[in-house]
Formats: sequence, C-alpha cells, structure tokens
Amino acid sequence: MKIRAFKVTEDHSACLRYIKGHHLVLESYGVTKVTSLNADWIDDPHTYAIIVESEDGTKVYGGGRIQIKSKVLRMPMEDAIAILDDRIYAYADNLGVLQVAEFCGLWNSKEAAGYGIGSIYMGRVGVAIAAQLNIKYLTALCSPGTLRNCLKVGFEVIRELGNNGTFYYPKEDLTATALLIKDLNDLPGANPIEREAIYKIRENLTGTTIESGPKGEMEFSYDLHIKNG
Repeated sequence: MKIRAFKVTEDHSACLRYIKGHHLVLESYGVTKVTSLNADWIDDPHTYAIIVESEDGTKVYGGGRIQIKSKVLRMPMEDAIAILDDRIYAYADNLGVLQVAEFCGLWNSKEAAGYGIGSIYMGRVGVAIAAQLNIKYLTALCSPGTLRNCLKVGFEVIRELGNNGTFYYPKEDLTATALLIKDLNDLPGANPIEREAIYKIRENLTGTTIESGPKGEMEFSYDLHIKNG
C-alpha cells in the first residue's frame, strides 16, 4: 500500500474514492449523520487529504483530512458541536481564520484494519503534516476508542466546551471529545516516544515504513510532502 498527502483540489477522483469508502465504513456501524461526511470541502483550496491506497491508486483503504478554517468554510466540528454547545463558534473564531485546522474524516477499511495504520500511525502523520501548513492550532473531534492515541500525539481536551469537553455525538448513545493542539512545533503535550516519531516523519516526508498490527506486518511507501502547501 501507499500513503500520500495532497491538496484536495489536485486529485478529485481520489477524494471521491475516499468519500465513498468513508460512507461505507460509517454505514456499517449504523452511523449516517456525521458532519465530516459532507463533501463541501472537495473544491476547497485550504483542505488537504491523507489517503491510504493500493499501489496502482485504484482503491482507497483509509485516510483523513486536514481542513483549515477559512472565511468560506468552517471546520466540521464547529457545526457538529454547535447543536449542543454554540460556544464553539466563538471559540473557533478566537483561534483565527487560516490559523486553525481540524484533523477530521479519519477512517480505515476492514481490509486494512489490523495492519498498524489505525489511529496512532495516522495521528502521527496528521500532526506531522499540519506543521507544513502555516497554521498555529490543530483540532479534532474523536471517539472514545481513539481518545488515548490522540492524547499521545499531543492533543488535549477542550474542557471549556460541552460536558468537560465531551458531547453526545454523532448519535445519542455515542460520545465524542473535542481536542486541540496548541503548539504544533514543539508538541509539549505529546508522549515523548510519539513526539520523536512525529519529528522523524517531518524530517523524512518520503520513503517506506513497515507497520505492524494484530494481522501482521505491512510495508507502506509514503509521500507526505504537500506540494503548493
């Protein structure tokens, strides 16, 4: 498999495959109302995709997006949280237009599950890539199952919002936690091992890596240099 990052306006066909795969994964869990499923970002010059795909590029096995808040497009978490706590709009506005982005739309297919490209590796990649984009802050809205790994890569809970940072989302029997990285350069809140792993990705944006999981090892080639970033 290969992992690459790019501005979404540079490869619409890959973005459409990513969207389709994300829909199918969420539908398999009975989730249909998620703001990051909206495709209004596909022509946005301030949104960047990270996709895991086959070597020939015809199949997407997972991915995520870094969506920068602009005057035209809010971050997905703003509208998601506003239903329960509309203070999110002022909170996000205070972080600044073109100064903050959301790492969102993260998913992987059942075929790829178990080979080590889940939340921890993709979390490292997302945080590493964000440093290329001239932003100050990175946000996320995560599920309970990914919270621990998000905290490892440097996120902290936004306790000023919701119920100490948590919300019933995307449906009443599920919860999500609002997160923020305040210092993308030094990552003071990151686990030291994860911080070092993120720094290594920043220093080597192209190459190969072997990731391991319950199903065994998988070699990935990666190109994480954002062209025109």
